[in-house]
Amino acid sequence: MSVLVRDFRPEDADAVAEVQRAAVPFLVTTAESVRWSVASAPPEKRLRALVAEDGGQIVGECEAFVQYDSSTPGQGIAQPHVHPGHTGRGAGSALVAAAEAHLAAQGATTVYTWVYDTERDMGFAERRGYRRGRTGRILHLDLRAALPPRREPAAGVELRAFADFDDPRPLYEADAEAALDEPSDTPADAMAYEHWLDHTWREPLLDHDLTIAALVDGEVAAFSLAETDGRARYLSGMTGSRRAFRGRGLAKLAKHESLRRARAAGYTDAFTGNDSDNEPMLAINRWFGYEPFLTELRCVKDL
Repeated sequence: MSVLVRDFRPEDADAVAEVQRAAVPFLVTTAESVRWSVASAPPEKRLRALVAEDGGQIVGECEAFVQYDSSTPGQGIAQPHVHPGHTGRGAGSALVAAAEAHLAAQGATTVYTWVYDTERDMGFAERRGYRRGRTGRILHLDLRAALPPRREPAAGVELRAFADFDDPRPLYEADAEAALDEPSDTPADAMAYEHWLDHTWREPLLDHDLTIAALVDGEVAAFSLAETDGRARYLSGMTGSRRAFRGRGLAKLAKHESLRRARAAGYTDAFTGNDSDNEPMLAINRWFGYEPFLTELRCVKDL
């Protein structure tokens, strides 16, 4: 029976989340976050969410959209996932073809995707015209083990969970500034406050109790975002400092507090991703005890 690619429907969310969990062992996802991602997408994102069916069963999924919060025009993103028990049957090829057609119709001139550094995955991408770009490292920390001891915050430094903020704008300002210096082919350098509210602050996976900000004399100086799935997985979404406060260990302090709370809440597997050129964060994560989990490649194709 041939593979059928069609648009996502809300009732597909549970099946899509299970495909994502199986295909990406470090991904934090839930059916709620899958539905929210599609329903909350702003018009300028030009999102098309696709699923692949084989014999009536959802075996793959892909979101295709334009990088709307970047100042560089014409950038498209497509990230297909196929359940590992259903590869080699045409679902991935069909999803990629549909995603590229959608992006080309929206005016995208390039499409980016993450590919795991395996011979099979890279061969799949290269046969479809994708070339290798920057390298990312996925790291894993077993939260059942003890965390390294932390130093106590210096005078004037306060650690506060996002849940304790009535006004999130200072958090947005810190995130937007830190994002400017994160290595990326598609930098989020035009992130409006309303978009940040919709797609960070209100993101269902963002754990407001485990996401920690470090304040210096009442000013947000650093932060560590945490995403959780309500099961066992914890993912560091972004850890960074505002430029004026760098070199003081504040981001490390915020992440330590987040991991400590995650461990106490029963999460067992913490994951994080770093660009291979981001040596400061790689060093911090080595200090925490993170170990290599897998390597992924940012691949690009001209449409």
